[in-house]
Amino acid sequence: MRRMVLVTAAGATMLAVPCRAGDWPEWCGNDARNAVSSETHLPAQFVPNPSLADATTAPPAGGEPTQLKWKVRLHTHAYGGPVVANGKIFIGINDRAGGGAVLGLEEATGRELWRLTIPRMLTEWQDFNYDDLSLGICSTPTVADRRLYVVTNRDEVLCLDPDGRVHTAEPDVARLIAGSEQPPMTTDSNAVGIVWRFDMIMEEHVAAWPQDAADCSVLVHGEQVFVCPSNGVNRGHKIVPHPDAPSLIVLDKHTGRLLARDFERVGHRLFHGEWSSPALGEVNGKTLVFYGGGDGVCYAFDPVPAPPTSAGTPGILKCVWRFDVNAAANRAGAYKSDVAGPSEIIATPVFHRNRVYVGVGQDPRHGKGRGALACIDATGVGDLTANGLVWVNTDIDRSLTTVAIKDGILYTADFSGRIFALDADTGRELWRHETDGAIWSSPLVADGKVYVGTDTGDLWTFAASRERRILAETKLDSPISASPIVANGVLYVMTQRWLYAAATGADHR
Repeated sequence: MRRMVLVTAAGATMLAVPCRAGDWPEWCGNDARNAVSSETHLPAQFVPNPSLADATTAPPAGGEPTQLKWKVRLHTHAYGGPVVANGKIFIGINDRAGGGAVLGLEEATGRELWRLTIPRMLTEWQDFNYDDLSLGICSTPTVADRRLYVVTNRDEVLCLDPDGRVHTAEPDVARLIAGSEQPPMTTDSNAVGIVWRFDMIMEEHVAAWPQDAADCSVLVHGEQVFVCPSNGVNRGHKIVPHPDAPSLIVLDKHTGRLLARDFERVGHRLFHGEWSSPALGEVNGKTLVFYGGGDGVCYAFDPVPAPPTSAGTPGILKCVWRFDVNAAANRAGAYKSDVAGPSEIIATPVFHRNRVYVGVGQDPRHGKGRGALACIDATGVGDLTANGLVWVNTDIDRSLTTVAIKDGILYTADFSGRIFALDADTGRELWRHETDGAIWSSPLVADGKVYVGTDTGDLWTFAASRERRILAETKLDSPISASPIVANGVLYVMTQRWLYAAATGADHR
């Protein structure tokens, strides 16, 4: 096991400090992963003008003017998406050297506060197919109790102190932690400290074999961190080298110690890789953790692990129920080569009113194909594929999109570039909109609006209603792979190259 724990010299105990009410501290803004915000007075569009002096525009149908507060260059790839907490913005990108980097920005101005660089992974394993695409960090960070948690491009879980307290006694603070035979992480200032690091590849009870990228955004619940190690196939895409690796693990949020793992043996059934993130919900008074597997099955786990079977081994995450989306949608046939065949779950399951909503999709390089979106009754136990199905919509193609639900309407999109509004209770289509580009991102619902970005760099804004009404189309500089977010009255849209912050009214100028 290779894990480093760094503590303050005084050994002081951190007090839990909550984020501000208007912050957006994690993927989708909340544990249920339903990206819906109560913020108001948000812009429908903005002008990404190179000159901020010319960036104020009147809205097309009256109302308050839109102000582009600032924009920040992100280099060439950015997939994970930003979070906002306690006056700072945190985001994972690729670095100029072809690795990954975590940035800390000032919320008010976008000024860079610090940068933690994680070089690209070096390996001599011939069949290892990981970190080859120079995608950088694809994980959206999570902020909880003044700690920042993120999965790196080297499939490590990092716990960072983002507030300027360096937790290392090394004389050279610019060389923070080097993985096993890996180039060191570096930072351009003393404004970030690494509290602990967990290596999901080298840890013997995890031993993941990641495919392409580690995409998981961690879930922090109580004293625990839930994370997917991104296990997958080898370079030839035919073999899963480590089929017994877990799909979901639990770490102690203070130390990074491995507490538990699942034993569902998903690796023996997975199609390609595992890139989903966990969600949380309370079902009839009982808390459950939901996870979308690389076998196309949605799982619900009891977050309280069972004791280990022997000394020195992790505890056991108990599966409460499972639901096979492919089986419910009659998606049979050959994976990848058959456009109507089965797919894994890449999107994050969304919990809403005792139901879980999740669709299936594939690696974008596999192209278009038939998908399915299922609504699951989360109150059952065991195999719910038959008796837990509320509805399934098979008109939606393969999808990477995590749905958003507001006022009985579910908003989603598919990789084919179509945006949908469905009745959340029945799955009936209310409207759809065809775009000109593939869609990797997920919708944001706020202020009576629905925001969705496309691979052609278009930000579409619709009225959040049962009838299709386009409010705006904003043309941006490059593909939008991450999902828009909103925090403290500001709309944030991240393209592959820039992070934009836009607001309405004079208060945000």
